[in-house]
Amino acid sequence: MTRPRLVGINHVALEVDDLDRALAFYGGLFDLSLRGRSRGAAFIDLGDQFVALMEGPSRPADGIRHFGLVVDDKQAARHALEAAGAEVSPGRSLDFRDPSGNAVQIVQYDEIQFTKTRAILRGMGLSLAKTEAALGELRAKGLA
Repeated sequence: MTRPRLVGINHVALEVDDLDRALAFYGGLFDLSLRGRSRGAAFIDLGDQFVALMEGPSRPADGIRHFGLVVDDKQAARHALEAAGAEVSPGRSLDFRDPSGNAVQIVQYDEIQFTKTRAILRGMGLSLAKTEAALGELRAKGLA
């Protein structure tokens, strides 16, 4: 019997204590569109993936649980976070906590192995490339 292979992440469900506040926070930081909304949930579209914001009791923040978002311009994200008064970790990485205490890490698309197809990028209105370092990592895995 063969085991199925994981091929990606369809979505991440993120617990928030106030859905409207979370939407205002993330909407103030990023150019985003909602895929849909229902009672206690909102779905932020990421092309072929999405983030589900789920309203519920928040848990105490810890130093381990986090999720990462990919952006086209990490420096613009840093400026937006600073303008919003978010507490941003010092240094080269871009880590912050949202109003519900969720730890979030921002990475820039061209610097990482994660890749969207040209068709998906075009559908999102983006034209992005990869750095040579990221392409080298992909080539080493036979993915570029």
